[in-house]
Amino acid sequence: MTDAGFLTPKEIQLKTMSRILGGQDVIAVGPEGSGKTTTYVLATLMKLKYAFEEAPRALILVPDVEHVDHVLEQFKLLNRNKTFRILGIDSRGAVDTQMNEITDGCDIIVAVPDRARALYLKLALNTNKIQLFIVDNAELIVKKGLQLPVVELANSAYKSQHVVFTEVMHEKLNLMISPFMKDSTTTIEVDEIGEKQAEVYQQMLYQVPNFRTKLNLLTLLMNDTEFFDKVVVFVNTRLTAQTVYKNFNHSNDEEYTIYRSLFFDDKGYDDIEDFKSNPNSRVLIVANENLDELDIQGIPFIIHFELPEQKETLIQRIIKHEDEEVVAITFSTDIELIEVKKIEQAIGQRMEAMELPEDLKIVDPTAKPKKKKGDDDEDQSERGAAFHEKKASNLKNYNYSAGTKAKMTYKNKKGLS
Repeated sequence: MTDAGFLTPKEIQLKTMSRILGGQDVIAVGPEGSGKTTTYVLATLMKLKYAFEEAPRALILVPDVEHVDHVLEQFKLLNRNKTFRILGIDSRGAVDTQMNEITDGCDIIVAVPDRARALYLKLALNTNKIQLFIVDNAELIVKKGLQLPVVELANSAYKSQHVVFTEVMHEKLNLMISPFMKDSTTTIEVDEIGEKQAEVYQQMLYQVPNFRTKLNLLTLLMNDTEFFDKVVVFVNTRLTAQTVYKNFNHSNDEEYTIYRSLFFDDKGYDDIEDFKSNPNSRVLIVANENLDELDIQGIPFIIHFELPEQKETLIQRIIKHEDEEVVAITFSTDIELIEVKKIEQAIGQRMEAMELPEDLKIVDPTAKPKKKKGDDDEDQSERGAAFHEKKASNLKNYNYSAGTKAKMTYKNKKGLS
């Protein structure tokens, strides 16, 4: 470890290593750079000890090919037992080639979930001998929608110890890991915030379940016209800007506007100075898409309806200039919490988590609209001729086999009864 440049253990290694080596299921939560990868690479090498079994004994799932390469580099750096056969599995290799590589023998597999599942279904990946099942960057795996292969592989390796590493915990991640994590699982959280890099405006964070609830929250906040007297709302695309704009009830055509609108008939501005100088315009919706630098000084409220792809884009907007009193509000779903954590790490302080308003309508995307009383009767009457009752001659209460039908057809042709 010293030769590799690791002089002292990090907090996450101190808190999790003994539990992993002791065989306990662990969920480890820590920011980027906290030492999560080093922790499980060391734990894997220490638990396996020797090589050359007939099937892999450690399966490490990561979100993409870049992470596969990074983990393999860490194994190369820290592994002193050169007899370990460590294999990377991702979309860059042919399935048949990877099948042969696995059957030739390997001890540790680092793989993306969907390719590992494909090899498992082809009976190339034997999970019966797996002792250590590790999911790294679990929050990114959820973001990519790869929950199903993770759960299927974890359940197939039912004898193994399960360890999950993530930057954030949220409901969708819990839904993925709950089918295979044991009741005795320990959750260890390391909360490292770097030194404060710059003075920023007051930060407020609203965590909401989905896009539709974001729209409801924005509408609810903007209804307070006296408090929110001048607001810039940032979204990621121009189409989203149109969606947010159309969501408002435009009683005053100048009150809600778009910056460089897609459609000429929408009220908007090509110059933000025109928005600042018009007292009747209260809310300006701005898309990050193809956006040059925008001078938002003098505007007291900045709302990030969506988090930009590059955290630096948001950070530049919230750096404090002179003695301006500005409130920066961020809306975040579970999936976007990863970006929130990265921003907090970069600015060296936490956003203040706000409680959702009591009168906020939270949209459940899985809920089906309830039928009103009498709808069934209407449905029956509206079904029309396409759903008429069968004629008596078409009613059938029998089911002949293919052989019986063939005999009956032959008899009919020959005139036999």
